[in-house]
Amino acid sequence: MTQSRTHTCGELRLSDAGKEVTLAGWLENMREVGANLAFIVIRDFYGTSQIVAESEEMVATFKGITKESTIQVSGIVRERSSKNPKLATGEIEIVPSKVTVLGKNRNSELPFEINRSKEADETVRLKYRYLDLRNPDVKKNIVLRCNVVAALRRAMTEEGFLEITTPILTASSPEGARDYLVPSRKHPGKFYALPQAPQQFKQLLMTSGFDRYFQIAPCFRDEDARGDRSPGEFYQLDMEMAFAGKEDVFDVLERVLPPVFEQYGTYKRASKAPFVRIPYLEAMDKYGSDKPDLRIDLTCCDVSELLGDCGFEPFKGNVVKAIVISGCKESRKVIEKALGDAEVVSGSKGYWFRCDENKELVGGIAKFVAPIKDEVIAKLGLDSDCLVVLSAGSKTQAQKMAGVLIKTFGEIVPGHMDKEQYAFCWIVDFPMYELGEESGELEFCHNPFSMPTGGLEVLLKAERGEIDPLSIMADQYDLVCNGIELSSGAVRNHDPEIMIKAFELVKLGEEDVKAKFPAMYNAFTYGAPPHAGIAPGVDRMVMLLAGESSIREVIPFPMNKNAQDIMMGAPGVVEDKQLEELSIKIDIKNNTENQEV
Repeated sequence: MTQSRTHTCGELRLSDAGKEVTLAGWLENMREVGANLAFIVIRDFYGTSQIVAESEEMVATFKGITKESTIQVSGIVRERSSKNPKLATGEIEIVPSKVTVLGKNRNSELPFEINRSKEADETVRLKYRYLDLRNPDVKKNIVLRCNVVAALRRAMTEEGFLEITTPILTASSPEGARDYLVPSRKHPGKFYALPQAPQQFKQLLMTSGFDRYFQIAPCFRDEDARGDRSPGEFYQLDMEMAFAGKEDVFDVLERVLPPVFEQYGTYKRASKAPFVRIPYLEAMDKYGSDKPDLRIDLTCCDVSELLGDCGFEPFKGNVVKAIVISGCKESRKVIEKALGDAEVVSGSKGYWFRCDENKELVGGIAKFVAPIKDEVIAKLGLDSDCLVVLSAGSKTQAQKMAGVLIKTFGEIVPGHMDKEQYAFCWIVDFPMYELGEESGELEFCHNPFSMPTGGLEVLLKAERGEIDPLSIMADQYDLVCNGIELSSGAVRNHDPEIMIKAFELVKLGEEDVKAKFPAMYNAFTYGAPPHAGIAPGVDRMVMLLAGESSIREVIPFPMNKNAQDIMMGAPGVVEDKQLEELSIKIDIKNNTENQEV
């Protein structure tokens, strides 16, 4: 052991009774019973141990030490008369002979109780993150993260992948999010960028003759925070395979992920290979989302023709989606509150009616539906105590609201969600192109470097007007678990001729591709192998495994929602001399956005 201790605070057992030991850790708590008796709890990384002060002098010694000071306690281990079966060390206690303060807490008050830090305001927690991390419940998420990363590394190595690190300082490129830029001192006026992902580098490794690459890769994107997305920096299990296609990528992850989720997850069940595969358009039509939570057994169906002319104005001329929820005995109050909650999330309004025990349609918009009761019951397969919730609007609006309704009611109506598991699925066959909401012009739907299904031939057909470009699918895929997208991946477009043709359809030519992606384009002209890859998010995986709803709970030192590190004071002001060395002059005009901590 180290000089300060012979044992850790979570190590001693009844078999150690009679030993002289030295412990070191933080003074967590002290409970005085009298002038000559007190019970003290000392905590370190490994656990807690109880110290019993049995003299007036020793009680006074501990009273003079502030909570959360680091101390060293030497003494004799003995059996506890009142055992605590909830603690690993609950059968023993230490009678101290010597106490030394190693690091005094010089603050009269703590910003929060250490063991209740998760109840504190998040801003305070992030400011004092080093104290927050002393909470065993917070610390265990970081330990979990370490164990998961180690398990992923072992599994990928066993699959024959080489871990290769790629540059952090690179060139700015249009990859979908904003870059973090780094000014160059030696090249005034020019900037590096932090990589949004190692995408280009890993594809260049494939062209270099490396067969299987992986990396626990740091990625940097200047984007807004969400519950499942951290602003600034995040990590992903980045992988790429040469001479491989979609099935090869699926095979690897279907072997690697389930054992990790079963071993380290809050739930001990995970989908077995092969994972369910759902085409994108089917997912949107059936689940109202391209991130379906397959723990929920609810789906939606199109009832536009059936209900479009029922006389209910919001349905007229719109797409109408229905979700049938069997065995629903929830009250009107519960139903309407759930609809209100779903409306807040989706921005659209939801509707409902119920099929009662007499097979009558009641509640909500039943009066509009009742005249065609028989057709409705037959179409939807309704039985007693079936609740029907509906969405309406444009196709996109109706689908989005239906997806939110499935999630909302799946969670509150008993029997429709098998929560205690990790349900994986692949979303496949994404559209290659879409019409831009603002421009109305043809744009890439997702990754422009994905291989179009059908290759060059399908692009030439679209160019000749023989098919609609919007009908072209890309060999892309998303990995989804419990309604959260873990990753996007694709079979890459490794052929310069196909790449140029794909860009020409969105009115970008060969020169544009060369200018924006020079290294990758040039490398591909030297004979690139077919390759495919994916990059599941490590932070999101650990969040799911820990059962947390916020990704910040599984990151050691996270930024706040406003992309600020309030513990370190970043981003911060730098000295004028530093700016001069970088040939930078700051000119800020009326820029008050995002100033609030």
